[in-house]
Amino acid sequence: MWIADQWNDYEVLDTSRGEKLERWGDYLLVRPDPQVIWDTPRKQYGWKHPNGHYHRSKQGGGEWEFFDLPKQWSIHYKELTFQLKPFSFKHTGLFPEQATNWDWFSEKIKNAGRPVKVLNLFAYTGGATLAAAKAGAAVTHVDASKGMVGWAKENAAASGLSNAPIRWLVDDCTKFVEREIRRGNHYDGIIMDPPSYGRGPKGEIWKIEDSIHPFIRLTAQLLSDQPLFFLVNSYTTGLAPAVLTYMIATELKKYGGYVESEEIGLPVTESGLVLPCGASGRWAAESK
Repeated sequence: MWIADQWNDYEVLDTSRGEKLERWGDYLLVRPDPQVIWDTPRKQYGWKHPNGHYHRSKQGGGEWEFFDLPKQWSIHYKELTFQLKPFSFKHTGLFPEQATNWDWFSEKIKNAGRPVKVLNLFAYTGGATLAAAKAGAAVTHVDASKGMVGWAKENAAASGLSNAPIRWLVDDCTKFVEREIRRGNHYDGIIMDPPSYGRGPKGEIWKIEDSIHPFIRLTAQLLSDQPLFFLVNSYTTGLAPAVLTYMIATELKKYGGYVESEEIGLPVTESGLVLPCGASGRWAAESK
């Protein structure tokens, strides 16, 4: 398992009965987590005194309950700064477990010894975009949500990356990749963080189990002649790491290199154990 254990401003304090207690900077949040099927004693102070609690509804969805929590605040990861704003369906605007992937590809970019172009698809609020740009890459950031791209730009400004070579695009990721193939554009690194379920601009249904392999095959056509890395993230419990490895290895076979896939997770302070947070598949050009 790859563990995001380099955070100072974020921490999973405890997990129990379908929920996790987290510290985001100076504030404590309680949010639901489907992986937490265990019932352990809730000893941490924050369980009874959080700044925000997302209550899941039995009918689906849910709502936030706030206790002395600002509408927006920021946390830092190494040299990056992220603006947080709790919003619909329990989210805060950041997936902290992804930091383990940011560190992985940042090293590849820094050690490349040449200009590196990176494509970030389903790029959300730009965690991976900022990490790649800070490492020295020119980044193309694509997300279908105008609001998320705007939020990512705020994070870039907060991180001192307003003038970094980042191309911000509000677009359907599949349509964008198809156009880039026709244009003959290529990238040295590709990152994708696809949703489990979604709809395209014309109502096309995206279901990750059906759509992810064709999308990997399509996107692999954008790799340069000397690619550095290819990263696929999944939060869908049905997509085991070995499934990611199989798809990526199949579609990137001609480039050689190697593929590794693992669960990713966050350390839990109270238990000393690790909370699983999905899986990632990583292809890299160099041997281990």
